[in-house]
Amino acid sequence: MNGTCTAADAVYAYNLNGNCYLNLTNRCSLRCRFCPKFNGQWDVRGYGLRLHGEPDVDTLMSEVENQPEACDEVVFCGLGEPTLRLGTVLETGRRLRERGYRVRLNTDGLSNYVYGRDLLPRLAESVDAISVSLNAQTAAVYAVNCRPKTPDAYAAVLDFLYRAPDVVPDVTATAVAGLPGVDMDACAEIADKIGVGFRRRELGHVG
Repeated sequence: MNGTCTAADAVYAYNLNGNCYLNLTNRCSLRCRFCPKFNGQWDVRGYGLRLHGEPDVDTLMSEVENQPEACDEVVFCGLGEPTLRLGTVLETGRRLRERGYRVRLNTDGLSNYVYGRDLLPRLAESVDAISVSLNAQTAAVYAVNCRPKTPDAYAAVLDFLYRAPDVVPDVTATAVAGLPGVDMDACAEIADKIGVGFRRRELGHVG
């Protein structure tokens, strides 16, 4: 599956590292400098993830169940922020868990800020794990690399990370090594103080 997808061959689900990733939307609440799509690249390891329409719950369920390889985990990810399709995430996650799948949400951690309320209790009913893109040890570094629409965004991500472990059993903060000004040790220390896991990601390696 190479190249930019059309409406007829859109990639809604793809298998990487034994996990099934779901591509719900190309819309984002950030404009990260390092995101492939903001650099004119829609391919992720052979999968064209540009969407010309957003899949509904039934389509996503069918895509998961028809994957050619078994998956250890189903991950809401893709080249966009999954929680911008909150209802789809909640219903798809609920159905997947009912069928015995482990479900993870990869997110920028801004959903509470975007929607103006604490969504974590609802997310906890639909996902087993949350991975949050921290990507900086200060608001200034975050602003340079993630280009949020508001200066309050970094504080909102930290607040999300503080709240998440109260309701979700598996929470991880991530940061991309190689971004200008990012101190990986400082990011790991922030995660440790909050009481969540930490994972180092490599620049240019998506998935």
